[in-house]
Amino acid sequence: MARGVRGVQGLARVAVVVRAGAAPLWWFGVCAAGIGVLPPGVTGRRAGVLAGAALFLIGAAVVALVRRGRYAALARGAVRAGKYDVLQDRAVTVRTWRRGHRWWLLLAFAVALGSSFAVPVAGGLLLAGLGTGLRLKAAWLGRRER
Repeated sequence: MARGVRGVQGLARVAVVVRAGAAPLWWFGVCAAGIGVLPPGVTGRRAGVLAGAALFLIGAAVVALVRRGRYAALARGAVRAGKYDVLQDRAVTVRTWRRGHRWWLLLAFAVALGSSFAVPVAGGLLLAGLGTGLRLKAAWLGRRER
């Protein structure tokens, strides 16, 4: 988001951008966790699944709660969009964000999948937890918009 963008549409765009990263992180995390069950890993499957469950909960909570003050400040400073502001469809915003971050998403998937050889399932569940936290934050932002 551009630094100078303010307004209700600017805040709505923030919620859309936050939501744009949630789905790919969730699905890549679920796939990495599913594939990560196959190798026994260094720690064993049971320890990996328990560690992954803890990382899922911690990751979701941290991502959902961090930087809320920044978004609250954006909401307080929101004004109506100007007459000549160019507004973008939500689907275009999501597609642009995902296209710009696809290599980072693929790298996160590869790291989560590679970590399965040490601690099975944990990296995938952490990635899924981050996606869940982003979705929770987007829901919170949506409620603030109203």
